[in-house]
Amino acid sequence: MTDEDGAGAPAAEDDALPEPMARILGDYERHLVSERDLAPHTVRAYLGDVAGLLEHASRLGHTEVTELDLRTLRSWLAKQQTLGRSRTTIGRRATAARVFTAWLARTGRIPTDVGSSLGSPKAHRTLPPVLRTDEASDLIAAATDLADDGPVGLRDVAMLELLYATGIRVGELVGLDVDDLDHDRQLVRVLGKGRKERSVPFGRPAARALRFWLRQGRPLLAQDHSGPALFLGVRGGRIDQRAVRTLVHRRISAVPGAPDIGPHGLRHSAATHLIEGGADLRSVQELLGHASLATTQLYTHVSSERLRSAYRQAHPRA
Repeated sequence: MTDEDGAGAPAAEDDALPEPMARILGDYERHLVSERDLAPHTVRAYLGDVAGLLEHASRLGHTEVTELDLRTLRSWLAKQQTLGRSRTTIGRRATAARVFTAWLARTGRIPTDVGSSLGSPKAHRTLPPVLRTDEASDLIAAATDLADDGPVGLRDVAMLELLYATGIRVGELVGLDVDDLDHDRQLVRVLGKGRKERSVPFGRPAARALRFWLRQGRPLLAQDHSGPALFLGVRGGRIDQRAVRTLVHRRISAVPGAPDIGPHGLRHSAATHLIEGGADLRSVQELLGHASLATTQLYTHVSSERLRSAYRQAHPRA
């Protein structure tokens, strides 16, 4: 039903489900789009997972969502395991099932929330490699040295500075408009997951790079169709995520010994360096836009591992 990259699968064809279930699935799609205002990618993922659950239930002889029970939900997840799905994928599908049954109960479509006690396998959560602080400085310095190649160089420096300074997601970066920057207070207004807005501070180096880009770089790339986009591609349109990933990989290759990371690796680097510098978890959670503090706590593990590694290398009795 869904691929292993977590993107979800297309919703099942309506005629593959009993008509009452297909109607409920359509109602749920409208809820996700109009009431929760989720991104299309997220809607597809939820619908794909829920469609898989309903297909499984129909194969067991169920025709109405009122026939869903905890045993059916658990057998669906067990089926995923026999198919070789990863723990992360199974965990995501369990979450999708719980969200769906909670909506069914809340809207009176089922008498009780049968998914409230459905557990999830604990995923082996790993983070990509992160830069050391000196490597992060070298990355910016190397990009700055190449900034004399015109507006693209100025843009790349500004994007790298802002990504590392704020830890924002690449999708959040490309969605920024010029007026999302508050130059006086050195804040950027970011529209994150679930369309939640937050303000993230950035430092003087990023502020300086942004000023150079806006004054000397952006006007040379701007076209009539550019609109308010903060960062532009070579044809004047809003830069896309793929282009940002490509340039981060290209720029990082100029730093000797640095791991090959993308924009998400810069986000993790920023978070790790904040924790190592003494920032409290709640502040880092707010800066990164994490819904759960447990996600932010991953960075304390990374910092501890880096400390242990340094200890093992440096202490004579390690």
